[in-house]
Amino acid sequence: MTRGLTAARVLQDVDVVARAGLDLDEFLEEAVASVARAVPWVSACVATHDPSTHLLTSARKYGALAGTDSHDHEFGLIEYGTVEPTAFSEIAQADVPAAGVHLVTSGEVERSGRMGTFMKPRFGFGDEARMAFRDGSQVWGAIALFRGTADRPFDEGEVEFLASLSNPFARGVRTGMLSRLAETAPPASPSGPAVLIVSADDEILQMSLGAEERLAELSLGDTHCDALSPVSALVGAARRYARGETTIPPRSRVRTRSGMWLVIHAGPLTSFGDRQGEVVVTIEEARPPEIVALVVAAFGLTPRERDVTQLVLQGVDTKEIAASLHLSAYTVQDHLKSVFEKAAVRSRRELIARIYFDQYVPRMGAELTPSGWFA
Repeated sequence: MTRGLTAARVLQDVDVVARAGLDLDEFLEEAVASVARAVPWVSACVATHDPSTHLLTSARKYGALAGTDSHDHEFGLIEYGTVEPTAFSEIAQADVPAAGVHLVTSGEVERSGRMGTFMKPRFGFGDEARMAFRDGSQVWGAIALFRGTADRPFDEGEVEFLASLSNPFARGVRTGMLSRLAETAPPASPSGPAVLIVSADDEILQMSLGAEERLAELSLGDTHCDALSPVSALVGAARRYARGETTIPPRSRVRTRSGMWLVIHAGPLTSFGDRQGEVVVTIEEARPPEIVALVVAAFGLTPRERDVTQLVLQGVDTKEIAASLHLSAYTVQDHLKSVFEKAAVRSRRELIARIYFDQYVPRMGAELTPSGWFA
């Protein structure tokens, strides 16, 4: 009974903070701490994902893992470059968005390549439970909880409870991601995309001028993983793409600490001789078309609300929207009211600014660089 009451209170607490409009770091810190009351853990790691590609955009660590980032590069290559039943990519598509390694492997956790070759020998973990942050068909991230070899493994009840937290965590992540506008004085950034060449041994061979500054923008703070983690994940995904194991081009949209959106691409290079297996990575500031769908999705709109929003962004008035969607003008106004509430705005103009311009308005009026983009 006590465990049931605790679980119910934790679920309620996570749901409340998910709706509180907290910054992403604040939401995750409170939510992850709450989970520990119902599902104890010694370490936890939270990943946020691009909902279009399910690839890493940021990661945070808690407990014994906090401040330990010397193996983050290796983890990114393993997690996003290989597939097993408890990989984030598999759990994201499973009927139940949570799994325990001990349960899936019938107690033989070493059958998981990730546990057998990485988590157990590197950190001494004996079991891992995972849960994807799923809202409908979209996945916004995932959490991994760990226990030591002397601890009891995660049981079915705990994994089932984690699955019940999937939607609240997704809501908290997608709203937390948009909780702040970009800084009014954006940091100086290099002109054009930054380019990195990664060797077959997963070492950076070359980088363009300005690449170090771009990589520095990926650093999010003390509780976060190494700034190169999203890049490592994309390199791993690019190797899968090269082997024909996935048809999704490796790409992720990442928000920096300042609120700026970046787009990171990775692609396998066609090489000869001893340069086989190299991967090129590009990092550049996102243009509006690259983030509009992501921002709109983060508002949690219904399909009809998305239709209305799309027409608003095209400058269509209420009467024309009603005719286009075969709705009454009153129904369109009701949809707009709901959209405004979810986007935390009060007008069409504010909605357009919220979606398009939070990182671009501070630069408007500035001269364009030779790349065709703001300095």
